[in-house]
Amino acid sequence: MSEVGQRGVEPPRRPQRADARRNYDALLTAAHDAFADVGASATLEDIARRAGVGIGTLYRHFPTRQALFETVYVHEVEALCRSAADVADLAPWDALVAWLHRFAAYMATKRAVVEELARDSELLISCRTAIQAAGAPLLDRAQASGEARPDLEFDDVLRLVMGITLIQPSDPAQVERLLGLAIDGMRPRAAG
Repeated sequence: MSEVGQRGVEPPRRPQRADARRNYDALLTAAHDAFADVGASATLEDIARRAGVGIGTLYRHFPTRQALFETVYVHEVEALCRSAADVADLAPWDALVAWLHRFAAYMATKRAVVEELARDSELLISCRTAIQAAGAPLLDRAQASGEARPDLEFDDVLRLVMGITLIQPSDPAQVERLLGLAIDGMRPRAAG
C-alpha cells in the first residue's frame, strides 16, 4: 500500500498488464506536465494526446477528471515523501536543506492540482499528514544537532516555503534566491 494509502486514501490501482501499465504511466507523466504547463485548464484530450493514447484509454484508467487529479497529486506526494529517505544519510542540516529544495520544486507544480481538489478533502489531509511524517524528522535532526533554530516548527517551515513558491517573479532565479535567504534564516542566531 502507498504511503498516502496507509493514511486512508488509496489512489486507483496501477494496471497489471505491461501495455496497460505503460499507458497508465504515460498518462500520469502527461497529466503532470500538462498541469505544470497549462494549469487546471489542461484538457483531458490534450493529456491523452501528450501520452500518445486515445481519450478512451484515459477514461479506462481515470473515469473522472477528479480521479486523474487525485492520482497525479498522490503520486507526487509519495515521491516527495520517499525523497526524505533519499537524503536521510546526509548531515542533518544538509538533509533538511536538500529536502526543502525538493519540497519547493514539488510545490511549484502543485498549484493547478490543488486548485481542483477540495482544500479540506480527506485526500489533501492525508497528503499533508504524509508530508509532515516525511519532513518533520529532518527538521528534528537538524535542531538536535544545533544546526537549525530550536524555535522552528515544521508547519511554519512548510508555510514559508509554500509562500515563496507562490511568487511568480519575472526572473525564476528570484524564487531560488528567496528560498536560500529563508533557509539561512532557519539557522540558529549567533549569541550576543
